[in-house]
Amino acid sequence: MSAGGRLLTLLLLPSLSAATSCLRSPAAYRGLQRGCRRRREGSDRRLLSTAARLLSSDDKVKVNYINRDGEKLTAVGNLGDTLLDVVIENDLDIDGFGACEGTLACSTCHLIFEEPIYKKLDCIIDEEMDMLDLAHGLTDTSRLGCQICLKKWMDGMTVEVPNDVSDARETKDFSSCS
Repeated sequence: MSAGGRLLTLLLLPSLSAATSCLRSPAAYRGLQRGCRRRREGSDRRLLSTAARLLSSDDKVKVNYINRDGEKLTAVGNLGDTLLDVVIENDLDIDGFGACEGTLACSTCHLIFEEPIYKKLDCIIDEEMDMLDLAHGLTDTSRLGCQICLKKWMDGMTVEVPNDVSDARETKDFSSCS
C-alpha cells in the first residue's frame, strides 16, 4: 500500500468506526455529536456522513420535506445521515436551512415531525433543547434536523419546515435601548 493510501486509511479508520457506532447505538451517536460540537468543525460531520454512505450504499431512506411554501420535496438519504445532510446533499430548496452546518449553534434546521414518528426518535439532548427554545413556530413535535440520524424505519416519513426561521447566531443591537 502506498504512503498516501496508508494516510487515507489512518484518517478514515476513526471516522468509519464512529459511523458504524452511529448506526448501531443512539448513545454512541450522541457521544459522537458532542465530540463534533466541541471541535466545531463541519468537515468532520461531512467525513462521517461520507463514511456512513460508503458502509451502507444500498440502504437508502426516502424523506419527504414540506417546505415553507407548502411544497412537498422528496429526497433520498443513507442510513446514518442526518436530516440536515439529506437537505444539503440533495440540494433541496429550503432557504437558510442548516446555517451552522450541524454544530448546534442555530435553529435553522428546525423540523416538525408527525406524532408517531416523533415518539420513536432518540431522546433529545440538552444542547438541542437550548437551541429549540430559540426557534420560531416551536411545537410539541419539534426537533433539529442536524440531530436526527436516519434509520430504516423512517423510510417514507414526512417532516415539515416551519414557516418562520430563527437563527440563534444572529445578534441584536441593544445599544439604542435606554
